[in-house]
Amino acid sequence: MKAIVIEKFGGAEQLKEKEMPKPACGVNQVLIRIHATSVNPVDFKVRQGHMKEAADSFPLILGGDVAGTVTDAGSNVARFRAGDRIFARPRHFGTYAEYVAVDADIIARIPEKLSFEEAAAIPLAAMTAWQALVDHGRLAKGQKVLIHAGAGGVGTFAIQIAKYLGAEVASTASESNEELLRSLGVDHFINYKKEDFSEILSGYDVVLDTMGGDIQRDSFKVLKAGGHLVSLVGQPDKTLAKEAGVTANVFMMEPKGDQLDQLAELAAEGKLRPIIDETYPLSEQGLREAHEKSETHHTRGKLVIRVE
Repeated sequence: MKAIVIEKFGGAEQLKEKEMPKPACGVNQVLIRIHATSVNPVDFKVRQGHMKEAADSFPLILGGDVAGTVTDAGSNVARFRAGDRIFARPRHFGTYAEYVAVDADIIARIPEKLSFEEAAAIPLAAMTAWQALVDHGRLAKGQKVLIHAGAGGVGTFAIQIAKYLGAEVASTASESNEELLRSLGVDHFINYKKEDFSEILSGYDVVLDTMGGDIQRDSFKVLKAGGHLVSLVGQPDKTLAKEAGVTANVFMMEPKGDQLDQLAELAAEGKLRPIIDETYPLSEQGLREAHEKSETHHTRGKLVIRVE
């Protein structure tokens, strides 16, 4: 099968097309013919060598989202059969390719109204947003949440999930993204280039930190006692958390089939809309361009890879 791999760490030029064996389908897995995948920041971080523990061997096929059709199912799998349209965030990399084998317990069916490209934008980013707000932030109806970098992949889903939960949402972004964020339901838009969120907001129940550094530190100022700071990028300062009387933690998303089923239902009902910035082909050039765009940190929503 065709795949885009890296054979050593480095720049985007390390992404190269290579013929790879089609993966075997385990007894608890399904084999998926990939129609679309997406690029997430973790992909270029691994490619650059910043997360070497995630690269067990070379050549390495990156990619952590898949949307496609089932071509084979293991002997222990009863829920899915050949031809089913499914999507998932596999437990391991491997979706910059034509086929991937995925554990059946973390797969969900794609809603009829969604294209493969739209479905491929959802799993990793939307489950990250859900787990950050629901599992860790304990966000509830009537509470207030601040979502940093609301125009990004996780941010666009987090805004919609927070509104679904009945929360009041503030979000930071550049002026060019204000219309998008308001269309997703943002109540308080903050132009981070001109405004200091820590001087404007107060009494918030949850902060979703996607930035780290000074932004993470200043986020403690807007939380009320008993609030939650949930970070995707670095362990928050425990001393600041204690002084503010809040809980603060960093986490990595874990694929969960039941959560993806719930997100699929929201998408089917029109309550969760994937935002796609650009779509690229599964090729050396396509993946290199997508990685370079992702590294700018100025993606609106997701970057999707179409597998012909």
